[in-house]
Amino acid sequence: MNAVSALAARSWANLRNEVLVLPSRIAVLVWALALLLLPLVWGDAYVMRVITMAAIFAIFAASWDLLAGYSGQVSFGHAIFFGVGAYTSALLSKHFDLSPWLTMPIGAAAAVLCGMLVGLLCLRMRGSYLSLATMSFPLILLGLLFALPELSGGELGISGVRRAVVSPVSNYYLAVVVMLASVFGIWKIGDSKFGLILHAIREDEVACRASGINTPRYKVLAFLLSASFAGIAGALFAHFMRLAGPSTLELALSFQVVIWCVFGGMATVYGPVLAVFILYPLTDFLGGFDLFRDVRLLVFAVIVLLVLLFMPRGLGPWLRDRAERVCPRCKSRNVFTRKQCRLCEAELR
Repeated sequence: MNAVSALAARSWANLRNEVLVLPSRIAVLVWALALLLLPLVWGDAYVMRVITMAAIFAIFAASWDLLAGYSGQVSFGHAIFFGVGAYTSALLSKHFDLSPWLTMPIGAAAAVLCGMLVGLLCLRMRGSYLSLATMSFPLILLGLLFALPELSGGELGISGVRRAVVSPVSNYYLAVVVMLASVFGIWKIGDSKFGLILHAIREDEVACRASGINTPRYKVLAFLLSASFAGIAGALFAHFMRLAGPSTLELALSFQVVIWCVFGGMATVYGPVLAVFILYPLTDFLGGFDLFRDVRLLVFAVIVLLVLLFMPRGLGPWLRDRAERVCPRCKSRNVFTRKQCRLCEAELR
């Protein structure tokens, strides 16, 4: 009993001192609780389907942000990891009748192997050369899949994949819980010493090498970690939609994730997730109206352009900067109403 009380007291102290002190963290906590409680207060099947898809794509967007936002390795072919996770999980489930709970981790592992291959082949490339090189990998894999229609289903893909769970509510909670855990894990990676090294590589790789950092190893590790989360998203997609087709490897999906991350704010993790939960439901909702069905992508493009015009760093950082101030001395964040830093008591401007 004493251990439980001590754990509860420690948890409350951490919540009060680390989370409830900043508006951005309070907003994340409220958002996570709202997602977990949504089926209890609003069990509409359409809403849960849209949020489930948004959760899956949020994992995908956060994985791209880990690679491009933190390490500066901008990939225009990130859909290959999503597609490998989806196809591997779907093939094993369809042809070998394996449980989705087994095929989904295998799909993520296959995406990791693909990430190692792509990372090693593109190791010496930078900038636009790297982006163009990564763009070719989904096209190559699509060509292989079309050449083996008996195995992959060709242009129709693989349909009738078994779901991991049956009910819509269970699918919702599976996607949301995995998304929350994945996004938190990516945030912890970005906030760790490893993430600091990735930041340094993005800013000046030559200086990192001069200081003794093995930059090729960290760049490949960034590909591996990013691919693993993208593979998880792809496997979830395959078992939720019950199919894995060429759409999971299309370049449009790769460019879509770039738009999400730029819209929300790169190298933030929370920015791409915010962008997905705003833009995906919006475009899906507009698609239900005859007036907007043919122009919804145009509306989507206009919204993105306006955000980039008035918020160059993205929507997430823009909102956070309006609610918080950065201490000039210790660089910690404070509520915008404070006059002194909550940690070092320096005067806030």
